[in-house]
Amino acid sequence: MANIVNAEHVTHGFGTRTLLDDVSLGLGPGEVVGVVGRNGDGKTTLLRILTRDLLPDEGRVTVSNSASIGVLRQAHVGTDEQTIRDVALGGEPDHVFARHAEHRAVVGALLPDIDLDRRLGTLSGGERRRVALVTVLLGPHDLLVLDEPTNHLDVEAIAFLADHLAARTRAGLAMLVVSHDRWFLDAVCNRIWEVHDGVVDAYDGGYAAYVLARVERQRQAAANEARRRNLARKELAWLRRGAPARTSKPKFRIEAANELIKNEPPPRDRLQLEQFATARLGKDVFDLINVGYAVDGRQLLRSLTWSIGPGERIGLVGVNGAGKTTLLDLLAGRRRASAGKIKRGQTIRLAYLSQAVAELDDADRVLDSVKRLKEETKLATGREASASNLLEDFGFTGDKLVSRIGDLSGGERRRLQFLRLLLTEPNVLILDEPTNDLDIDTLTVVEDYLDTWPGTLIVVSHDRYFLERVTDVTYALLGDGTCGLLPDGVDEYLARRRARVEEVVAPARPAERARSSAAQSRARKKELSRLEGQLERIEADIAALHERMAEAATDYARLAELDRELQAATARRDELEEAWLLAADE
Repeated sequence: MANIVNAEHVTHGFGTRTLLDDVSLGLGPGEVVGVVGRNGDGKTTLLRILTRDLLPDEGRVTVSNSASIGVLRQAHVGTDEQTIRDVALGGEPDHVFARHAEHRAVVGALLPDIDLDRRLGTLSGGERRRVALVTVLLGPHDLLVLDEPTNHLDVEAIAFLADHLAARTRAGLAMLVVSHDRWFLDAVCNRIWEVHDGVVDAYDGGYAAYVLARVERQRQAAANEARRRNLARKELAWLRRGAPARTSKPKFRIEAANELIKNEPPPRDRLQLEQFATARLGKDVFDLINVGYAVDGRQLLRSLTWSIGPGERIGLVGVNGAGKTTLLDLLAGRRRASAGKIKRGQTIRLAYLSQAVAELDDADRVLDSVKRLKEETKLATGREASASNLLEDFGFTGDKLVSRIGDLSGGERRRLQFLRLLLTEPNVLILDEPTNDLDIDTLTVVEDYLDTWPGTLIVVSHDRYFLERVTDVTYALLGDGTCGLLPDGVDEYLARRRARVEEVVAPARPAERARSSAAQSRARKKELSRLEGQLERIEADIAALHERMAEAATDYARLAELDRELQAATARRDELEEAWLLAADE
């Protein structure tokens, strides 16, 4: 089957840097390609060129004439005065929108509890981003090009999106996805393109298969690639030890993976880290006693009693607005509880990675900002690490070392913010959406540091892969003021959320069925009226053909042509009569 889009010998650069060098590739129906690579290596540039939003310096891109391409960009969609209905639904009124069950499911999952007649100017950045995603998903496209589609989605919405896209790709939809969410990439993709050093390497299978293939390639690389290879080996070991779904891809060569990681230890020694943490922290970290917190009359936390000990690695999930960031702020002392009290250990040295990066001085230089904190620090492994070495590990090399912080991208500022936190040598680390704007290679570096970091770790993240990778237990804020342990992790959270939705929906089902029955009745009546109208027209056509045949009785060639038209019209009338009888029986 012909490709939807093809790139031939594409070369493109900015300034003196070449991002793509003589790249040729194509994408066909049903293919779902995940695009990975470091920030700045050319992922978004590749997407813009393939969608012809950007002309390459050399080479050409061809797109099938009949193909419809939907693109989710980082920029906002629509104008401030337009409504969600105008942009996402093309202005459809409720009675038209209600006919499309798939559209209702998408809107309900990605824009829950949001009035469709709200103006875009009244929405937050995250809400407006979700409107853009819904707009693309509801379009009749052959190819979807999605740039970070999981941004601003919680784990429940991400799981829905993965299921929805998987179902559509089975029907032939093609997709090109840039994402740093490795769980999402593994759930939806059947190919991976890695953009690096001006080239695009293609791998069959999802993210797990890509990790294996990349490790195999790195095993044959030069000795100076040893550190990167070890990080990838550790990530592969995590993938193989994780949930069975991660290793069920048909292209994932399990035997080769087992051979590769048979001597690879677990990512961290949990008992040793807990003992080390206890030595640094003592027995007490946080004790929450009947803690309550309310905002504008809404109870986010209700009588919460929770003891958090040394060395615990806790993941926290919940729907947007359930109070996750509020709970982190309470633990960090940035807010005061409305009721109850929070006891903190005497030896706590707490570092808090918030979602904001405003605490960085835009006028400062990268290397200077780090050196002022500490020239050398001793990592939990005992290894001395200079500021310049740590900066290199986190992707700051060359000119980036002397760049102004104000000139850094969002991902680079996030990396620098996390590095500065590590240099303060905290024993309690609170991370609020730490994966925002970070590429996959940087995430593996962060995970590697956290593997040997001894202390109490509390993480809020919508990145399911990262959450399961660095934490040992998962708790959920369920939106009713409670915080509960999830023995089965994120899977249990999603199951609980589905059960809660079923409880809410179940009482309304009889009324929905009645409305549905009435709607079907109206639809059948409309269908009968439509068929009757067509029958009247075809009968008139047949009568007219009889008259023309009488007039052309001596023109045998014309008569034969009219006879063929009459036979076709008669056959069409028979089809319409049969359809009318079936509709009348229903």
